[in-house]
Amino acid sequence: MVPVSPLPQQPVAVFDSGVGGLTVLHELLVSLPTEDYLYLGDTARLPYGDRTQQELRDFSVEIADHLLEAGAKLLVVACNSASAAALDTIEAHLEARRVQVDVIGVISPATQLAVAGSRSGRIGLLATPATIASGAYARAVRAADRHVQLESVACPGLASIIEAGSSFDELGLVRGYCAPLRAAQVDQVILGCTHYPLIAPMLQRIVGRGVTLVTSGAGVARSVERALAARELLNPRSQEGEYRFQCTGDVELFQALGTRFLQMPLGEVAHVELAAAVTA
Repeated sequence: MVPVSPLPQQPVAVFDSGVGGLTVLHELLVSLPTEDYLYLGDTARLPYGDRTQQELRDFSVEIADHLLEAGAKLLVVACNSASAAALDTIEAHLEARRVQVDVIGVISPATQLAVAGSRSGRIGLLATPATIASGAYARAVRAADRHVQLESVACPGLASIIEAGSSFDELGLVRGYCAPLRAAQVDQVILGCTHYPLIAPMLQRIVGRGVTLVTSGAGVARSVERALAARELLNPRSQEGEYRFQCTGDVELFQALGTRFLQMPLGEVAHVELAAAVTA
């Protein structure tokens, strides 16, 4: 196949299983406002946390091909489960197709920020049970600095509670999740789920003002900027870019939840059918 070289005017594509990745898109919109963005929520097949590793790899490759056909110049996997399971697979798939497009996940950028910012060498992680079980963050921390200690806390049900809008009724539950982090005296806490930034003020109050909360979006935005600059793909325009949305499931539900997660006007959402977009 003929090599594909993207152009600066093409969009950055972001995908997730649902609306959680909009917190990552929010950081990109703020940090790189002159870029165009295309966001895809694979809501017909969520939650990804209940899927097998092979399913996540298959879904991610399929979505990557769809977004490349839409003209993406860079891919952001704004999902912890997909980043842990499929990042290497997507990169190998693009290399086999001789497509010159970078792929950025959420795990490495957040880990690098937390490790670099830690003074004590003790960092914490709040994430879904599936993400904790994957060991992806533990491996990323060891790769960044083997002397840094990671205190991982699985938070079953927290993402669903946040999405339902009832997180402020669950203060006791959130305190319980944060207790091991306080006991370990961490000075950085990685929010290892794209839903968690929505309750960052609550988490900050619980863990204390001396602890830095590290979101995936902040790290991803830095990584995206460096990757685009390295390939000379930063959009040269001076005005704000455009952003648009697609989902594989219920458009109205995506719109209803999406505005809260994006914290900006959502606009129209297009429904797309993927070859295997069926529920389990």
